[in-house]
Amino acid sequence: MHVDKAKKRIAKQVKKGFKGYPQISIEYFGTDASCATLVVVQFTLEEDSEVQEERFASQSDAREDETIQTALIKIIDRASAISVIQVPTLTLIK
Repeated sequence: MHVDKAKKRIAKQVKKGFKGYPQISIEYFGTDASCATLVVVQFTLEEDSEVQEERFASQSDAREDETIQTALIKIIDRASAISVIQVPTLTLIK
C-alpha cells in the first residue's frame, strides 16, 4: 500500500473520534519536530483493561515510512478497532 493511501485511511479513522472500544492510540516521537523516529501503538480492548503496546522504530521519518504506515493499517483492521486516536503533534525525545 502506498504511504499516502495508508495515511489517508488512518486519518479517516482518526477523524471519526472516540466511538468506543476496542481502541487504538498512535503517538509519534522524535528528537526534533521534523523527524519521527519512533511510533508507539497502544491497543485497549475495553475500558479499564490492560493496555497492550507495540513500538516501531525507523532511521528516517516514520510518518513517511510505507512499511510502518501499512503495519498501522493492518493493526487497526485486525483489532477491529472502533476508535482510533492519534496524538496530533510529535512528542520530543530528549
